[in-house]
Amino acid sequence: MLTVNDLSMQFGPSVLFSRVDLQFTSGNCYGIIGANGAGKSTFIKILSGELEPTSGSVVLAPKKRMSVLKQNQTLYDDCLVLDTVIMGNQRLYDCGKEKDAIYEKEDFSDEDGIRAAELEEEYAELGGWEAESDAARILQGLGVPVELHSQLMREIDPRLKVKVLLAQALFGHPDVILLDEPTNNLDLQSVVRLEDFLMDYEGTVLVVSHDRYFLNNVCTHIVDIDYGKIKMYVGNYDFWYESSQLIQKLIRDQNKRAEQKIQELQTFIARFSANRSKSRQATSRRKLLDKITVEELPASQRRYPWVGFKADREPGKDRLFVTEISKTVDGVKLLNNVSFIVGKEDKIAVIGRNELAVTMLFQILMGLEEPDSGTVKWGASIAPAYYPKDHNDFFENFDQDLIEWMRQFSEDKRESYLRTFLGRMLFSGDDVYKPAKVLSGGEKVRCMLSRMMLSGANFLVLDQPTNHLDLESIAALNNGLEAFKYNVIFSCHDHQLTQTVANRIIEITDDGIIDRLCTYDEYMDLIHT
Repeated sequence: MLTVNDLSMQFGPSVLFSRVDLQFTSGNCYGIIGANGAGKSTFIKILSGELEPTSGSVVLAPKKRMSVLKQNQTLYDDCLVLDTVIMGNQRLYDCGKEKDAIYEKEDFSDEDGIRAAELEEEYAELGGWEAESDAARILQGLGVPVELHSQLMREIDPRLKVKVLLAQALFGHPDVILLDEPTNNLDLQSVVRLEDFLMDYEGTVLVVSHDRYFLNNVCTHIVDIDYGKIKMYVGNYDFWYESSQLIQKLIRDQNKRAEQKIQELQTFIARFSANRSKSRQATSRRKLLDKITVEELPASQRRYPWVGFKADREPGKDRLFVTEISKTVDGVKLLNNVSFIVGKEDKIAVIGRNELAVTMLFQILMGLEEPDSGTVKWGASIAPAYYPKDHNDFFENFDQDLIEWMRQFSEDKRESYLRTFLGRMLFSGDDVYKPAKVLSGGEKVRCMLSRMMLSGANFLVLDQPTNHLDLESIAALNNGLEAFKYNVIFSCHDHQLTQTVANRIIEITDDGIIDRLCTYDEYMDLIHT
């Protein structure tokens, strides 16, 4: 379906990848992964033809159509929402417009009649008569209401624009779909519908995503960009990750009980190949996994950060009491009579359609905002640490390096001590002398997490900590929060982290909250079915 031959890409002296040979076939979904800056989006742009490679070629099978998720949200501002979706099949859209223009002519000629007949035939073959209903169905499935379909793109909420552009990429039964971060800014129900669509899709899908749960649900293969190479592996993200870790262990211990490790890997392969999945591709996936050998498993050189939170003291019985909190901002009531008590074992995920309400709750808990009414009372022995969603103020006006940035939060001022925390988050060598204000989004997040680890807190409050993180850092944070012995209250877009860390869900609604002692998946089954 789609073939990559001897592909190389470099910018100046920097080589992203070289001598790549891959083949992408129908009925499979390929998850493209790699550290930030590895070249995931660049690879997608080369496949789509938007970017020319340094050498090599990309070949799409004859008469096959490729569709790409557009990233420019202003590109279709002058177009109707429904038309924007239909433009996903540009030939169909152009055919319809040309046909309509001919019929609107006052001086309709015989030549026009012949051309109109040709267009009618092509329009029907392309599915033109069902185009509007198909486009409307996809839009509604992604949560774009019918009353917006006839509006201009510039008139709708930016969060809905993302859904319209996704609907455009899915429209018209393309043979190949390229999706770069399709779940960004999608609500849970839209992500579920996208998963269902891709699981039933018979063509070829290539997707870049930081959402591990999404990759696990839809992917039959993982395409890993690592240290200048692009390699393809059978299985979903969890299979790739666990096998990668096992291979690293095997390499480290290659002179110690090697045969036992190989047996361990073979048992691991058998376990994964026996797993059931709701995807229609499960049977073919198991057949592929049955044939895999130890030599075909990944041996990644990627570095993983380490996240671990150690409390300086054990908290007492009383943790946190929130009583009848209400808050209105600019005439909008964000919090309405919110009350809850945090118990000894609680790790709480706070969810809600209005993320401003969630952030406001966290700011009130940390004393950064005052409620209009109600109270917040922390236990006497509680020492909380806070990760704010917007943390740019911590960096923008700080002109010194990362060592000095960390030093302001530490009682121990020794550079060797501070390097320990920065090193866990992959700041090593001269990296620690980088000016704090020039860090990337992901680097800032890792610094903020280092700050939290340094604090010795016994209660963690985190507002969207996975934003800007790569898969490796999200996995490390996930492990750190699972291992933390005390209370966590957090909001997060990462399904897997929320599912594995939280044992209690609080949903903020217009009327107050819904509070359930259960996992995230159990909550969604209970509330939204």
